Amino acid sequence: MPYFDFIWTKETLDHLSEHGISREDFEHVADHPASRRDLRYIMVVYEQVDALTIVPVTAYEVPEPR
Repeated sequence: MPYFDFIWTKETLDHLSEHGISREDFEHVADHPASRRDLRYIMVVYEQVDALTIVPVTAYEVPEPR
């Protein structure tokens, strides 16, 4: 499982904060897509620059799958 390098901007961090998602939450989900953190389901959206570098776009909680 690769671990990514993240290119963060203040605007993106502010946007995530509006959704109640921390930088650490985003990075955890991007690095471990099949896991949950604190029993939350989080959708992350990012642009991939190369094999190991991503630019976060947004993230938000989603309902638990049925």
